Amino acid sequence: MDTALARIRAAAERLKPHIRHTPTVYSHTFSESCGSEVWLKLESLQRTGSFKLRGALNRIQLLSPAERARGLVAASAGTHAQGVALAAKLLECQATIVMPLSTPINKVQRTESYGARVVLQGESYDKSQQHAQELVEREGFTLVHPFDDPDVIDGQGTIGLEVLQDLPQVDTIVVSIGGGGLISGIARAVKALKPSVRIIGVQAAGAAPTVASFRARRPVAVERPETIADGIRVGSTGIHTLPTILELVDDCVTVEDHEIADAVVQTMEKSKLVGEAAGVAGIAALLAGKVPQAGTVCAILCGGNIDLNLLARIIENGLSHAGRYHLLRLRLPDTPGQLSRVLGILGEAQCNVLDVQHQRAGWKVPIGSVDVEVLVETRRADHGVEVEARLQNAGFVVRS
Repeated sequence: MDTALARIRAAAERLKPHIRHTPTVYSHTFSESCGSEVWLKLESLQRTGSFKLRGALNRIQLLSPAERARGLVAASAGTHAQGVALAAKLLECQATIVMPLSTPINKVQRTESYGARVVLQGESYDKSQQHAQELVEREGFTLVHPFDDPDVIDGQGTIGLEVLQDLPQVDTIVVSIGGGGLISGIARAVKALKPSVRIIGVQAAGAAPTVASFRARRPVAVERPETIADGIRVGSTGIHTLPTILELVDDCVTVEDHEIADAVVQTMEKSKLVGEAAGVAGIAALLAGKVPQAGTVCAILCGGNIDLNLLARIIENGLSHAGRYHLLRLRLPDTPGQLSRVLGILGEAQCNVLDVQHQRAGWKVPIGSVDVEVLVETRRADHGVEVEARLQNAGFVVRS
């Protein structure tokens, strides 16, 4: 443990000229919601928008000149890609990044903007990693693994040093898990300096090999990982990360995709922070009540690189679940003035109409009728039910 701590401290000195000591901020709203004293470690404000630069840069700094000269290769769904790309640029290396075919275009473009060559290959991170390994064998590139490498883990562990420096009274640290590099590094640093701190890992329920492995106390793979959180969509743990997690992490839990989406929305609305789906998994676990008796808790907001199209969909979905959007489905008589009457009732109910869809195709709707869908912005959670009751009292047929 002392050796690991020494390596992490050395990594912190090595990284200091290139990275940002990100802020740890108190969240009044999340503290009230969770019943704990909640702090957020804002790695979303790190260079490249993610913690990944720390591990990638530490790994590349420790390579020999010959290893750098051969060129670097990494596989990533986005955040590690940008970390390696920037690290390579800072150290004047050439980097090739293998990314899954489904990688959001903004992450591809940002990776390329740092000078890296991007290869889109595979339906998942695991398939991309296989291709990266093939490039190592065929082209002689030096691999920079996103999580299963001791130097990468040490780089991520510098976050643990910063948390204890900024928040020495911390009782619990909640960390998103993909392959486990982040939580392994944090656990090594924190447990060496303050063993009483609880370390809680969080994975998406559809991509939770580490949670399954933690409970079984042996490696368990997920054949087809599925989650909106592409940054933690992995099917297996690492040979370096799992032993550390089994030794030092106190518990691992899962969150559903709708809980992750809700955390993205609440983080924006209540804390004015943009977090990607993988980055807010720890916050999602807190909001869902899956980290009881947390005391003074620090959630690592580990990334903010979210595709704007996905963000828009998550916001709309979150508003719908919160009762802020309500979809009305009506079957109206196909006579003049019916839609006007409906809109009048909605205006009286102080609903803002966002969209109207009008369907009168004969093979879908009975002759003499028309189906109308009206999306409205409501004022509170039960407002939609109240509006439906008003329409029914006025004689309209509200469909389920």
